[in-house]
Amino acid sequence: MESAKTTTSTQRAAALTACAGALAYTVSKVGLARDGELGMAGFPAPPEAYASIGDVTAAQLGNAGLGLLMALVALLLVRPPATRWVRWGAVLVSWAGILMVGAGVIGFGARAAGLAPALGARPPHLGTALAALAVGAQWVAGWAVAAVGAARSGTEGVDRSQRDTP
Repeated sequence: MESAKTTTSTQRAAALTACAGALAYTVSKVGLARDGELGMAGFPAPPEAYASIGDVTAAQLGNAGLGLLMALVALLLVRPPATRWVRWGAVLVSWAGILMVGAGVIGFGARAAGLAPALGARPPHLGTALAALAVGAQWVAGWAVAAVGAARSGTEGVDRSQRDTP
């Protein structure tokens, strides 16, 4: 069984991994905004996607802003807030983000493997696409570990019958 100190350092490392993944996403979106491109790193959007977006730069900068917000939420899990409602709010927002990013990794992974042609063509540069998928998978895994640790941090040393409910 892990000690409390090990669990805390594991949770911190996981939260920082999640933050780094969110920041990598943010930087990639700023780069795509600068270049006026849609899509994800390694996964260019099909030409018809541009017809439905009025301002590509603004759309990608909006995505970058969302990435920055996710990085800040992940940072909250480095040292979870002691206040129960703030901690649970951060955990719930984290799980929404984990599900969203995880769905993206699964979808883009299926696209890269050629299993989901409706999501777009296979990426032209498979190495870049696989690197982006690896970052996304590490982001999701780190965020999930940090969220579980934060949820448990408020219940350490408390008898199960006396635990706070979210």
